[in-house]
This record gives sequence, structure tokens and C-alpha cells, in this order.
Amino acid sequence: MNKIRSGDQVIVLAGRDKGRRGKVVARVDADHLTVEGMNVVKKHTKPNPIKNIPGGIVNKTLPIHQSNVAIYNPTKGKADRVGIKLLADGKKTRVFKSSGEEIKA
Repeated sequence: MNKIRSGDQVIVLAGRDKGRRGKVVARVDADHLTVEGMNVVKKHTKPNPIKNIPGGIVNKTLPIHQSNVAIYNPTKGKADRVGIKLLADGKKTRVFKSSGEEIKA
């Protein structure tokens, strides 16, 4: 079970976007995820007339390692850790470590 999923609000803990908050757009692989508006770089692209792509400088969002982000706890107003809790019916759910309340997806 992934502790951080797409759609979660996260805070960046390291890098040039440290302290900024954003929404997880997608998980790239088991360890990397893309956060909306974070880790944006400028990429110089060549024109490709076959694919109808103009050349120039394009902003591109690159993935961030999941160890560099933490889930945002709206009740506390800051970053928090995620724990896994087993419910009575046998299902697993994600909870905030500080308060024990369930994370609403």
C-alpha cells in the first residue's frame, strides 16, 4: 500500500521547492511522484514538423522522490507522517501518525 497516492496534498521537504505545498498528480514508479507546480524545469526543444511541434523553451514538471515529500495534515496545518491501520473488517486504511485520524482520499 502506497502511503502517498495521487490526489494527496503534500509538502516538499527538500530541494529548491522546500516548504511549498501541492497536489500529487501521478506516481511515476514505486519511488517517484509528480507534484503539481513543483520541480519545474525549462526544456529546450527542437521543432518537429512531422508531429507539428514548434521549437522553443517549454516548462516541464519532473518527478520528485517520495522521501522528499510529506503528506499535509489540514487539521494541524503542517506536514505529517502516514501510518497503516487495520480495521475491524480486515481492510487497511491510512492514518496520520500524530492524531491517528483517517486520511480522506
